[in-house]
This record gives sequence, structure tokens and C-alpha cells, in this order.
Amino acid sequence: MPSHPLAPDTILSIQIGCVMTRNQYAQDPAPVIAELYATAGDRIDLLAQEVGEFIGFYDDQYRATLVNALRTLPLDMDDAIKLGQHRRGLRSHSTSGFQAPAGVRDLT
Repeated sequence: MPSHPLAPDTILSIQIGCVMTRNQYAQDPAPVIAELYATAGDRIDLLAQEVGEFIGFYDDQYRATLVNALRTLPLDMDDAIKLGQHRRGLRSHSTSGFQAPAGVRDLT
């Protein structure tokens, strides 16, 4: 058991994100939306945050069916969408800038 378990809000945010990620290519968004509301329960604030970030980050031709349906939800998502768009524009983490220790020529 971890010494510092995740906060309940964090767990719920992860669960909401998992619903969208698992169904990101769905052609029928209605069951996905129903599952999102069921998962979120009365935490509409967390639902709006997670859905907005998903829309901002994953808005492309492959996920258009789900993203377009999520955009129609009556949630205040404008700031979260902007955050998702910002995160999508960030560079990927990599080790390309790694420098070998002095004197080491081959790391294989």
C-alpha cells in the first residue's frame, strides 16, 4: 500500500479520463457520454475540466465523432480546452539532449 494514496478527486479525474481514452475512436458517442456522467456523479466541475482538456488535446480527424459530441455538452470548458491545446503544443519529453559522462564514448 502506498504511503501517500491518491486523493479522491485525482482518482475520479483519472477514471473520467480513462472513459474518454478507452472510447476515443467510438462512432456512437451517446454511451460514452452516459458513462462519463455516471462516472462523474455530482462532480460536474471535474467532468468539465477533464472533458475540456481532452477536447483541446485530442481534437483531430480521428477522434472527431467523440470530440464534436463532447463539445455540445452543457459544461463550462473554455479554459480547459485552452489548457489542452497548450499541452498538445508542448514538446515531447525525450533524452535527446543527454550528454554522456566525460570519457564515455559508447553507451551500448
